Amino acid sequence: MAEPKSLRRARKATAEKAQGSGKFWLGLARAVFYPLSGALARARVIGLENIPAEGPALVVFNHVSHLDPVYDAVTVHRAGRIPRFLAKHTLWNVPVFRNVLVGVDQIPVYRGTSDAKKSLREAHRALERGKVLVIYPDGTITKDPQGWPMIPKVGVARLALAEDVPVIPAARWGTREIYDHYNKRFRPFPRKRVTVKFGEPLDVSAHRGGENDPQALRDVTHLIMGRVRELLGEIRGEQPPAEFYSSARSRGTDGAA
Repeated sequence: MAEPKSLRRARKATAEKAQGSGKFWLGLARAVFYPLSGALARARVIGLENIPAEGPALVVFNHVSHLDPVYDAVTVHRAGRIPRFLAKHTLWNVPVFRNVLVGVDQIPVYRGTSDAKKSLREAHRALERGKVLVIYPDGTITKDPQGWPMIPKVGVARLALAEDVPVIPAARWGTREIYDHYNKRFRPFPRKRVTVKFGEPLDVSAHRGGENDPQALRDVTHLIMGRVRELLGEIRGEQPPAEFYSSARSRGTDGAA
């Protein structure tokens, strides 16, 4: 963890601060999540300097476990930034946790409702205000048995094309070894290893203005998530699959076999 610690020291003067009651809730979140993440795993972070010290940025991750936001939040915070996540709106129903989410300015996602577009508007607003936004284009924890990304949602491309901000691909591996939701396995011992790797910002300028063009949205989404998949392969020391995982395609293949 030498790199994150040295970067945090270097960015002490520019470190983002919470405002108002957010200071208390951010402090509470830090007091809980820093020790929790450290107790469950040794973290290795690569390329954290790719997150800008100031100004907006869109950080795009793969998603393999419910523990991902814990490690991603702690890692981004080590870069001197307060991450904003798009999170399921049902989390706002959890006592106390709701206060934390509101206090640190997180964004509820209302899938399949009339408020679904509200989440995207709030995400745009966060970037316009110079915040770091963390997004999981898988939409949910990947259903791929091998843990590779699924076919991504195009919301990430809408944000990347409409807002002229750094788009930073990132991958993280190891959290599913701690908590595997689909197989209902929680294995805190022995202590695991979680690796997080940030790539250099991607250039999507060739598609700028195409946020209403379906083909441009697909192309940019696959460009971004293709790089996320490559980073995940680098962490794992494996060759990633050529295509994004699709549970429907998998069922079709199984049936044909």
